[in-house]
Amino acid sequence: MASFRYLAQDAAGREVKGMGDADSARAMRAQLRERGLWPVEVKPVLAGGGQGGLRRGLSTAELVLLTRQLATLVSAGLPLERALAAVTEQSEQARTRQVLAALRDDILAGKSFAQALAGMPRVFGALYLALVEAGERSGHLDLVLARLADYLEYSQATRQKVLLALAYPAVVSLVALLVVSGLMTYVVPQVVGVFRDTHQTLPWLTRALMACSDFLRQWGLALLLGLLLSGAAARRVLARPGPRLRLHRRLLALPVLGRLLRALNTARMASTLAILVSSGVPLLTAMETARSLLGMVPMRDGLDEAMVRVREGSSLGRALGSSKQFPPVLIHLIGSGEASGTLATMLERAAAQQQQEVERRLATLTTLMEPLLILLMGGVVMVIVLAIMLPILDMNQMVR
Repeated sequence: MASFRYLAQDAAGREVKGMGDADSARAMRAQLRERGLWPVEVKPVLAGGGQGGLRRGLSTAELVLLTRQLATLVSAGLPLERALAAVTEQSEQARTRQVLAALRDDILAGKSFAQALAGMPRVFGALYLALVEAGERSGHLDLVLARLADYLEYSQATRQKVLLALAYPAVVSLVALLVVSGLMTYVVPQVVGVFRDTHQTLPWLTRALMACSDFLRQWGLALLLGLLLSGAAARRVLARPGPRLRLHRRLLALPVLGRLLRALNTARMASTLAILVSSGVPLLTAMETARSLLGMVPMRDGLDEAMVRVREGSSLGRALGSSKQFPPVLIHLIGSGEASGTLATMLERAAAQQQQEVERRLATLTTLMEPLLILLMGGVVMVIVLAIMLPILDMNQMVR
């Protein structure tokens, strides 16, 4: 049995839209006629799992919305199949409807919700799958879905804060680059060209500026192409484990940016472990899921080492502390949680503390970058102005 979306008309000529299940489009039309509706259009909703209907995942906002809606409907006592049908009817995005219809078809075929999600790895990640599986096993799927929606919203908010904090320096840098390029390729040649006709000895700063201007005018496009090719080559090199590990180690060693990256990854790992452990997921499974969310290779390797020690019988706090990759406050909170039997609570507290650390580091980074960018841009413009003004001053002295 497959799912179909239909457009029909009732006896009064009003349009009726909806979704239903039938063995074929012809059977779907027959069902509509039995209900007194005249079918206008019947389209199958393609499955997105093993049939390869979905090549892209859903956005975080779409995933948060459908998770929150499912949590509300399931907590109201609605069966999962009917909840999926209701959310499908309410969704405005074609991809979301496709995903939900595929899940509903799998559940009608006898699969569990976790098994249906496992058929769409591009849409639902390992964390989503682990939590749903734990929720089904414990019988509290509605609570797990609500907690998962909260986590996705938190992750999206953190990502937006980071992007907004870095947007201003990026825009200022781009504008400064365009302004300096325009000055060097159009303004400087016209102004400095006047001095060439005087046949006077120009200051070294002016000669250097003229040489840079000539180079950019002749080789600017080739330089831009070279930068693009170098970026592509660097991306391919960094795809290898060795160079990527060395780069991440240097980034983590930086005074401000390194601490920000470490706090960001720690907050992500702690919040993931907290939600998984509190949902009843085994600790090693939770650590394996959290590992896939760490972006920095040294921290991922440190978690791998910790997993080996935990498997051998060590506590989580001692295992993470021996890796030397995680902040001491996280280690102490985890150790306290393990000693008191409140590991999930302490992990949530550690995630909140690291999130505050991320916000402080972001504020520090933007506070430092803004004046540095302004000083850098002002210094470049000052050098250009000096290179132009020095020959004029020399000419005035010659006239006197």
